[in-house]
Amino acid sequence: MKRVITYGTFDLLHYGHINLLRRAKAQGDYLVVALSTDEFNWNQKQKKSYFSYEERKAMLEAIRYVDLVIPEENWDQKKTDVEKYNIDVFVMGDDWEGKFDFLKDQCEVVYLPRTPEISTTKIKAELHT
Repeated sequence: MKRVITYGTFDLLHYGHINLLRRAKAQGDYLVVALSTDEFNWNQKQKKSYFSYEERKAMLEAIRYVDLVIPEENWDQKKTDVEKYNIDVFVMGDDWEGKFDFLKDQCEVVYLPRTPEISTTKIKAELHT
């Protein structure tokens, strides 16, 4: 079984997220999603999610492409997650291109193109206009 992992906040879930999850799952047989916790988002990323971790987790678990949701609690856990979950393919959006190449000695690293016309940032900005 080929195991894939991706990371994200997945707040205000939209079709760009679904596209990423669908294409990530297509890289293998089993998709692990590391979901940023509320504490990690606030303390490390300085951003507050609209939906709580538990709400975002429940939404991700309802998506057929997602097999397992785990908490992302810090920037440095990626190497141990790849090992712990026997990951074959690490997938991120291409806005992170090159940032995770240090994992190439452990697994394949794939950067997928983002869905250009949609983002949580764009949704939040449009709601405030």
